[in-house]
Amino acid sequence: MPNSIKDTIKLADGNQMPMEGFGTYKLADQATMDAAIKAAFESGYRLFDTAQFYNNEELLGNSIKKLKLNRKEIFITTKIPEPKQGYQSTLNAIDESLARLQTNYIDLLLVHWPIHSQFFETWRAFEKAKADGKVKSIGVSNYHQTHLDLLSTAADEMPVVNQIEDHPYLTQEPMLNANKQRNILTQAWSPMGRGATLNDSNIKGIANNHNKSTAQVILRWHLQRGIAIIPKSSNPERIKQNADIYDFNLSDEEMKQINALDKQQRTGDDPEIVYEIEHQYPTH
Repeated sequence: MPNSIKDTIKLADGNQMPMEGFGTYKLADQATMDAAIKAAFESGYRLFDTAQFYNNEELLGNSIKKLKLNRKEIFITTKIPEPKQGYQSTLNAIDESLARLQTNYIDLLLVHWPIHSQFFETWRAFEKAKADGKVKSIGVSNYHQTHLDLLSTAADEMPVVNQIEDHPYLTQEPMLNANKQRNILTQAWSPMGRGATLNDSNIKGIANNHNKSTAQVILRWHLQRGIAIIPKSSNPERIKQNADIYDFNLSDEEMKQINALDKQQRTGDDPEIVYEIEHQYPTH
């Protein structure tokens, strides 16, 4: 378990990745991005997560350049969206991301959502990009166990990260176990359920016991489960607060209390994408 926001975990491919990173979803203008990245870096964040779908890769690249951050000290994640998937189109999209981010390599590249029509071709492009040195590590996002099982039938190497929705109202224990069995690190997007869990009375009680916020307790809960996190905020104080979660521990009983809040409540599924996924590769 990390003792600092700068602590990293060794991925299955041997590369190191910070367990806590900074999410940039909905940071949509340069001034906001600049302020957020500055606050995040000063608070200790070294992983910055973006995606082509967010339309802010260029903003992030500009912020990194303006702040004169040492590229070797930071870890950049981005994702390839559904319309860009396929072998050559994925390779082209990777070059687009490299240009927008103003870097010659991406630390972690993820398939944003699996789609049946380009399932294997997209992954083949990921493996090619890694072999060419454009990408250090390759992973997936929003994959179910069925997708991982299917991918294993043709992949030369498996994903090292699976970024999924995970929070106290959606604990995803079966998926966590499926990832762990394949030595895939689970990384939680929407670690607080897009705010839905922040006013939970049970979590508030635990937070009061530790003189912490509910957000800090939830993020600590993730880390103690061995899950990487990418909280997002444009508020400098909240950014700093989300990084201040390494001076306390939740007890086994408190962990159980939060685990018991699971209600299988999703906040971010795209119905059309999920329909395509589940009707080609059933998950039940």
